[in-house]
Amino acid sequence: MEKIAPSNRAELGPYDVSEVGVLVPYLDFGSIRIAPKQDLQIRADIEESTKRMIALTIERSGHRIQLQAFASSKAAGIWGDTMAAIESGISAQGGNCERLEGLLGPELRAQVTVEEKGKKIFRESRFIGVDGPRWFLRGVLSGPELYLQSNYEALIEIFRATAVNRGNIAMPPGELLPLTLPSVDV
Repeated sequence: MEKIAPSNRAELGPYDVSEVGVLVPYLDFGSIRIAPKQDLQIRADIEESTKRMIALTIERSGHRIQLQAFASSKAAGIWGDTMAAIESGISAQGGNCERLEGLLGPELRAQVTVEEKGKKIFRESRFIGVDGPRWFLRGVLSGPELYLQSNYEALIEIFRATAVNRGNIAMPPGELLPLTLPSVDV
């Protein structure tokens, strides 16, 4: 499948780690590097069964973007297949999805049913993705006012400022790239 990425990805991000200079300060989480900003809260998402870090969630003004990086091949992208799998999964849970053209290209707007205070409500989220060189970066956007363009654009800005470090380990396409907590120099 062809790679899906904005034509200006190398200039405006998300970046391959080789495309950012050593002078640019990033918080290094292994495969994902985050450009630090004052008003960001970053949380590591841990898989209960394996105790492995599987994603980073960044919150800004009550809105969140969850980031995950996956291995990909040099030639083929995985965002197209990933969108189809997400649509199928959300449908199976009784939610609905709509493909639309976003700031980075094709994305999914999803509504899933969640239970909150004993009531079933629809919660909206957006799935975005970019196929990079040998990696794929996925973002899941959520928040109470995600429909406001300014909130959506602020989360896209965080996604675009991210750098992915694919590493040199041989991995099959679709395999989650490893995340680690940054070391803190005292």
